[in-house]
Amino acid sequence: MTQTSKKKLFTNKDVLTGILNSFRKLSPRDQIRNPVMFIVFLGAIITTGIVTTEVLSSKFSSFNFQICIWLWITLLLANFAEAIAEGKGKAQAESLKNVKKETTAKLWTGKTHSPVPAAYLKKGELVVCEAGDVIPGDGEVVEGIASVDESAITGESAPVIRESGGDRSAVTAGTKVISDRIIIRITAAQGESYIDKLISMVEGASRQPTPNEIALSILLVALTAVFVLAVGSLKGFMQYSEVQSGAETSLATIPVLIALLVCLIPTTIGGLLSAIGISGMERLLQKNVIAKSGRAVEAAGDVDVLLLDKTGTITLGNRQASEFIPAPYANAEEVARAAFLASVRDETPEGRSIVKLADSSFKLRNIEFKDHSSRFIAFSAETRMSGLDLEENGANSSYRKGAPDSVIKWVLSNGGEVHPTTKNSVEKIAKSGGTPLLVAHNTRILGVIHLKDIVKSGIKERFQELRRMGIKTVMITGDNPLTAAAIAAEAGVDDFLAEATPESKMSKIREEQKAGRMVAMVGDGTNDAPALAQADVGVAMNTGTQAAREAANMVDLDSNPTKLIEVVETGKQLLMTRGALTTFSIANDVAKYFAILPALFTGLYVLNGTPILGSLDIMGLDSPQSAILSAVIFNALIIAFLIPLALRGVAYQALPAKDILRKNLLIYGVGGVIVPFVGIKIIDLIISGIGLV
Repeated sequence: MTQTSKKKLFTNKDVLTGILNSFRKLSPRDQIRNPVMFIVFLGAIITTGIVTTEVLSSKFSSFNFQICIWLWITLLLANFAEAIAEGKGKAQAESLKNVKKETTAKLWTGKTHSPVPAAYLKKGELVVCEAGDVIPGDGEVVEGIASVDESAITGESAPVIRESGGDRSAVTAGTKVISDRIIIRITAAQGESYIDKLISMVEGASRQPTPNEIALSILLVALTAVFVLAVGSLKGFMQYSEVQSGAETSLATIPVLIALLVCLIPTTIGGLLSAIGISGMERLLQKNVIAKSGRAVEAAGDVDVLLLDKTGTITLGNRQASEFIPAPYANAEEVARAAFLASVRDETPEGRSIVKLADSSFKLRNIEFKDHSSRFIAFSAETRMSGLDLEENGANSSYRKGAPDSVIKWVLSNGGEVHPTTKNSVEKIAKSGGTPLLVAHNTRILGVIHLKDIVKSGIKERFQELRRMGIKTVMITGDNPLTAAAIAAEAGVDDFLAEATPESKMSKIREEQKAGRMVAMVGDGTNDAPALAQADVGVAMNTGTQAAREAANMVDLDSNPTKLIEVVETGKQLLMTRGALTTFSIANDVAKYFAILPALFTGLYVLNGTPILGSLDIMGLDSPQSAILSAVIFNALIIAFLIPLALRGVAYQALPAKDILRKNLLIYGVGGVIVPFVGIKIIDLIISGIGLV
């Protein structure tokens, strides 16, 4: 899935699919899920029956037929809004289904491997994957390190490193090993893989209504019930006034009453409510964040506190070489060259970062040495060093890089000595929260490599933006308070929790929740899983462990902790869109009430040829029939005009809640009152001008 920033709201194919699905949704089972539109559905069926009866009895009424057609159009437009929103999610699901391919797994027996179909793999079994292999199932790397192409899921072309141990061990079915070799323990049975779950998440049809949607639906049903009673009582008044005025034709017919009811009940928001919710999740999906529920998206809009795990979330996860500090008798380039040689075959993340820093600082990538005369010393837990022995200028040279006590011991064993400044540099780096490594050549310690947790680029600016949005950021880490304070200051978080355990993380979240705050948690490790499950919004990094991804209610495919800004904005946008369109819909209904009824009763209450209520007909509509038909047409068309807004969402602005409310009342409240008067009048002029009534 690729992340797109600028693209069409929907394509011609989306429209065609949406139209077809609009007709498929014209079934009682689909319609009854939306009480407001179910009333329209019943009204359309009853009106269709009446029109059919009129045709069969040679009493065809063009007026009733037009009402019938526009009732069905109203239904189809509401269905179209929901169908096109669902269709965008299903398109994403189809792209994920393409990732699932029939692959052959190399079942690992401990010494050899045997090929088996991936579909036959069971939880707990071990498989081996080498360069070029497609990973056959979800699992955890238990041995080795490899570069993995996850573009099929994340859309990111750059490969990622997966290795045993730590929080970078999870691998996903359908991704591809680019280099090296890893052994994987399968953690998901067939049909329960991460891809399968992602597919079910993004399928719009499987989305459950959120509590806010349910509450709003209850309100809409209550309003609908009130208007059903009100319109039902009109029939008696209309019949009485028609008798008193001696009207030749009666408007107190079932089609007219149904048309009035459909115009007055909140069909606008009723028809768009589901589409708004589905589109909120789909907009997150465009940002490469998958929400497991609409409730999570809504909660994101109200987040007050954000807790972030440090390692892999705020920092890059593995300690990286940041500086070469030379001894008094050496220079930085000498230290870099020695560190490069000692690390050139060190495949640990720290070793690779040393090679990268040395090359970028002093262009050392082109150093030449003969493999046949060189002996590489691999890093081991026992020696805690790596190095290289080679022949230089006719003499043997030995380079070592590793833990200070190990390198010092090695230098002393070779007859060398340690300069006092070396220990000072080591202690200074350790106190700052970094990790010191010594670099030595033969009998001399050349200097110190400063390894540190690298704060991700641009994260401080993003935290400032969260602060402007009123969200407090708290870094959670297992580091000691001194190290935690240094990294917190560099990252720009508001607070930090040091020496954190899974229990202390849970306690912090519950403490904030008891204070009435909405808490979001971002993490990637197994030890983050309980906190992710407890938080109101739990966002797991896709690069994290399977346990973290399972516990969270959102998954960030880009593994970018500051993505929560987009998550919060999308949540707020969802709430704003629903509120704005609800305001507009109710204002519309109020306006239609005062636009239609005066025109309707002006023609009914007549005394001595003079309309008693004529002064109330401020719109001057052509006739009661024209007023009713114009309102029905407007009621359908306004849904069509609002579909793009429901799908795209109201533009988010970082304003206080009272300012947003005032703006929405002005635009969508006042606008919702004015638009029906203008729209109905224009339609009345058109249909009366061409003689439709």
